[in-house]
Amino acid sequence: MDGDYVIGGVFSIHDYMQTVKHNYTTMPEPLRCTGSIISRELRFARAMIFAIEEINNSTELLPGIKLGYQIYDSCASVPVAVHVAFQVSSSLDTVFYTSDNCSQSGMVMGVVAESGSTPSISISRIIGSFNIPQVSHFATCACLSDKQQYPTFFRTIPSDQFQADALAKLVKHFGWTWIGAVRSDSDYGNNGMASFLDAAHKEGICVEYSESFYRTHPRSRIQRVADVIRRSTAMVVVAFTATGDMRILLEELSLKPSPPRQWIGSEAWVTNPDMLRFSFCAGAIGFAIEKSVIPGLRDFLLDLSPSTVAASPVLTEFWEDAFNCRLKKSAATDKSVCAGNEDIQTIQSPYTDTSQLRITNMVYKAVYAIAHAIHNAVCQETNLTTWCDKFTKTEPKEVLMQLKKVNFSQNGYDVSFDANGDPVAKYELVNWQKSESGSIESVTVGHYDASLPAGQEFSINRKLTWVEGGTQVPVSVCTDSCPPGTRKVLQKGKPICCYDCVPCPEGEISTATDSPDCFPCPKEFWPNAERDTCLPKPVEFLSFSEVLGIILAAFSVGGACLTVITAAVFYNHRTSPIVRANNSELSFLLLFSLTLCFLCPLTFIGPPSEWSCMLRHTAFGITFVLCMSCVLGKTIVVLMAFKATLPGSNVMKWFGPPQQRMTVVFFTFIQVLICTIWLVLSPPFPMKNLTTYKERIILECALGSAIGFWAVLGYIGLLAVFCFVLAVLARKLPDNFNEAKLITFSMLIFCAVWITFIPAYVSSPGKFTVAVEIFAILASSFGLILCIFAPKCFIILFKPEKNTKKHLMNKTQSTFEG
Repeated sequence: MDGDYVIGGVFSIHDYMQTVKHNYTTMPEPLRCTGSIISRELRFARAMIFAIEEINNSTELLPGIKLGYQIYDSCASVPVAVHVAFQVSSSLDTVFYTSDNCSQSGMVMGVVAESGSTPSISISRIIGSFNIPQVSHFATCACLSDKQQYPTFFRTIPSDQFQADALAKLVKHFGWTWIGAVRSDSDYGNNGMASFLDAAHKEGICVEYSESFYRTHPRSRIQRVADVIRRSTAMVVVAFTATGDMRILLEELSLKPSPPRQWIGSEAWVTNPDMLRFSFCAGAIGFAIEKSVIPGLRDFLLDLSPSTVAASPVLTEFWEDAFNCRLKKSAATDKSVCAGNEDIQTIQSPYTDTSQLRITNMVYKAVYAIAHAIHNAVCQETNLTTWCDKFTKTEPKEVLMQLKKVNFSQNGYDVSFDANGDPVAKYELVNWQKSESGSIESVTVGHYDASLPAGQEFSINRKLTWVEGGTQVPVSVCTDSCPPGTRKVLQKGKPICCYDCVPCPEGEISTATDSPDCFPCPKEFWPNAERDTCLPKPVEFLSFSEVLGIILAAFSVGGACLTVITAAVFYNHRTSPIVRANNSELSFLLLFSLTLCFLCPLTFIGPPSEWSCMLRHTAFGITFVLCMSCVLGKTIVVLMAFKATLPGSNVMKWFGPPQQRMTVVFFTFIQVLICTIWLVLSPPFPMKNLTTYKERIILECALGSAIGFWAVLGYIGLLAVFCFVLAVLARKLPDNFNEAKLITFSMLIFCAVWITFIPAYVSSPGKFTVAVEIFAILASSFGLILCIFAPKCFIILFKPEKNTKKHLMNKTQSTFEG
């Protein structure tokens, strides 16, 4: 249609270009389209005409100006699209949508083109050289946002970059980390998939395969892609394809049953009504341009009179395909002649389906965007009126400059472009669901707005149906999630989503699912059996409530009681010869020190404290030295007593009771001095032993100074050895009751116990170190009391006839001779 200003339109009304063989000897035939009419694309073209007629009838937009149009069929082919671009630029050739006699008086101010990204790129490179703006309704390749290469390109549909990001977030939202990917081998598919794979990689999603194909490829190529989908382990398949390509792939998949697949579709095919016939894709989800309502469009589409149809070859072809008849007699077809009463409203076709106007609204907005740009270039606002000069010579470059600034609202839909010529990205989330009648329909289940803050872009407001009509979100992972208590270990040579779940090592935990690492617990904590949380380590010490503690405490108290009873027996018979003969004062002092020795282990039982740690070692050291001092004194008394019986000996006056007391005090004072220095310089202190056992804490007394501890122990050992040597020397003295023999046995036991104590003490872990020390104290204490005092008590209580001075002084010949 002619007009003061002309808007061009390019649509893929046919899906193939007729193959032409060139012999390079004659002029090639004109390019022709073949294949069936794409009803949806025809609706786009008719919507453009509707918008232009609506603008021409408007009193606000371009008043007094008539817009014309030139609409071309690109056949979804780059060669035809290039040819059309030159036609638009030159305005010389006739168009083949309208009648042959239409005028070309108006210059093309802008072009609405094209549905495909690859043809759009070809057109933009050509008409861009003439500064003719191009506004696409369906070309979504992110590459077209590059203003260096495509300075005159605009679009009313969001860039694939936004859709790719949205698809990646959608896949991540449902927990799918192992997917397959197929794409059209075109600018749309290759660039869109590249953007998606990049976004998916950032979201931690792995791709098992990525296959490309095109509708003109050999069938073997399509079969190979279908076989890859069938053999794959990924449940989810993301398809970034054009409608024509996807139709061929799904037809191939329908020939041979394949495992159920959850399809994720790009906008190009997931909202196309023609695709809903593939029922095995039920449950597919994808993004779509928002639904819209264009008042009056349906009536315009259905207003096709026979004369209007007959005047257009394209409408004629559509009419004959829709009703399976022919408008004119032709020998080339066996179709019957149309009766003339055919009603377009009775057919079901994407052309007549206006229930979900999505891309159609993009065409509508594109026409209005160019019209607003022309309006701003040729019209002026004066005194609340608009005046437009249709005789003003306006170049496409002026329209291009104004197009960058347009910002208006049409039917409630905002139209504006950013610096890259892109609109604000808003999508609907659609889901293929079975209706009550059993047919598949596309249902809006949510929205996506790229302008919202991160994490708030999605809003799902309706229940989704999944593959095979399921209600549970399908699982598509290479490896099941690793539970807490394990960590991921990547499988060699496979993507990061394929891994093994390895239990955390000892002492470490992981609290999150799919944790890449395990973390050690704090020093005083230890993992539970599942190794997903740290629990406080149990604290262990030798306590009065456990069996070992009770037994040792019982022996300790029992030994003390035995010593007290022995002391009571000796006290009641303190005047008897056997008590007096063995230095009763040293005997009572020895019994007192043995009582303290027996009670010392009680300080080792229970939780260590600062005072108990200092007391247990010092009390043990001092009481044992007191005990050894008494035994040493008794041994010296025996030796001195023998020498005193020799003629002319006066030795007892040098080792009488005062000297014996001084000996005990002197030897004990040395130990007290050692203990005092130890406590002053580096005393024992309570500590938590975290190294002996990994899984529990040992409460124990640290020595503070190991030198102090071994000095105390060494001094006791020195006295014991000295005493043992003197006792051995005095063991064969001729008294009938020679106490040196008893001391020899007691010292033998004492030394044996403490010699074996050293390696046992060093090697015993935890609380058993304390138990070994207690055992050594009790064993040596029992050895002393049993060896020294048990024979005497036996005589006092059961053999009183031997408890006489005569018996004790009687020296047998054999003993004397020995």
